[in-house]
Amino acid sequence: MKMELVFIPSPGDGHLRPLVEVAKLLVDRDDHLSITIIIIPQMHGFSSGNSSSFIASLTSASEDRLRYNVLSVPDKPDSDDSKPNLFNYIDSFKPQVKATVEKLTDPAQPESPPRLAGFVVDMFCTMMIDVANEFGVPSYMFYTSNATFLGLQVHIQYLYDVKNYDVSDLKDSDTTELEVPCLTRPLPVKCFPSVLLAKEWLPVIFSQTRRFGETKGILVNTFAELEPQAMKFFSGVDSPLPTVYTVGPVMNLKINGPKSSDDKQSEILRWLDEQPRTSVVFLCFGSMGGFREDQAKEIAIALERSGHRFLWSLRRAQPKGTMGPPGEFTNLEEILPEGFLERTAEIGKIIGWAPQSAILANPAIGGFVSHCGWNSTLESLWFGVPIATWPLYAEQQVNAFEMVEELGLAVEIRNSFRGDFMAADSELMTAEEIERGIRSLMEQDSDVRSRVKEMSEKSHVALMDGGSSHVALLKFIQDVTKNLS
Repeated sequence: MKMELVFIPSPGDGHLRPLVEVAKLLVDRDDHLSITIIIIPQMHGFSSGNSSSFIASLTSASEDRLRYNVLSVPDKPDSDDSKPNLFNYIDSFKPQVKATVEKLTDPAQPESPPRLAGFVVDMFCTMMIDVANEFGVPSYMFYTSNATFLGLQVHIQYLYDVKNYDVSDLKDSDTTELEVPCLTRPLPVKCFPSVLLAKEWLPVIFSQTRRFGETKGILVNTFAELEPQAMKFFSGVDSPLPTVYTVGPVMNLKINGPKSSDDKQSEILRWLDEQPRTSVVFLCFGSMGGFREDQAKEIAIALERSGHRFLWSLRRAQPKGTMGPPGEFTNLEEILPEGFLERTAEIGKIIGWAPQSAILANPAIGGFVSHCGWNSTLESLWFGVPIATWPLYAEQQVNAFEMVEELGLAVEIRNSFRGDFMAADSELMTAEEIERGIRSLMEQDSDVRSRVKEMSEKSHVALMDGGSSHVALLKFIQDVTKNLS
């Protein structure tokens, strides 16, 4: 029986790319399955050249069983008198999604359409469950972050709904810790994401989280061997969730950069090829990670003092209180310590956009100073490169805590650091903290390095035939078929 799944990713590279990779895995595993990915464009002011070129490459790559449909931005512009709300923005696309699916399932097509088997919605697109319900088909969810954060999100909502306990009341506490069933040790409140400590955002988050239980299953971008405590919670009687399928690490290792990036990438990789094995520390902070001038100076001081070779992806932060991708510094000599570029010319290289996966794959890389975005974390584990944690926004503080304290797979710079637009004050990471983290990260015989190597091997095995994630993906296909009959 031919089946069709409709995938709806949230706008943004970090959500679109892994969902595309899951779709590719599914159509490879089952010849009777076809998938249409409905792409919601980025909100105004958030799009980057990177993202646009990736979407353009998808639209020309549609094939018989894997198709891409890019929606158009609604005519009504975002209101100027309020901050953009991602959830309202996504919700505005419901009519377009419904119309697109109606065309897919139109029996008047020249060829008989496959049977609609369900929607797979991104963690931020649970409002699209309403559209799936209109078609009378089940919904599934793809959770782009890790199993631990999924468990934390569900637990906080449980505390609020059942125990009348509001974690945002703990916002100003630096010492309070919370027992969380998906971790073996208490999680400090200072490592909570800003959005979970903001009273104005909690109702929005909870309205999404409550809908997780309406799905028939949740695909998570992790592998069972990496997060055993979270998987123990999900398989127990206390979990409020449907079946959780660990299908990761799901990664797009062929990153498309801006059109002008090919020559730059070749130059970067040539430079790395000239460096000794595991001698270079790589600093990169994701598609939304940029810094002010004062922070850039602290990083430069730390790098020079550490004495290690470095490759530094340096981007300029948006002005405080605003959101959007980082820009480029126009004159590095003006913002870095005097003489820094000359003194480090033989051992360091500063770049803008970074071909991250290609860099992490290079044997010269010995450590990764990272914002701990989950996609970046999985890439570093895949390539066996240890991380020094410098979280900035979203759930990255939790990721950093998990990697350092729970799993022993990273070294800490500062797990509670906040660099997002919701932070009350602009924090500054000192050169001393950064230098200490880099020195620890680059220790060649450390326990962290050996544990990362072991977990790297497990991540590869998980995707092989008979591996945990391969088995979970097949079970998902079986369950989709079963729920259809």
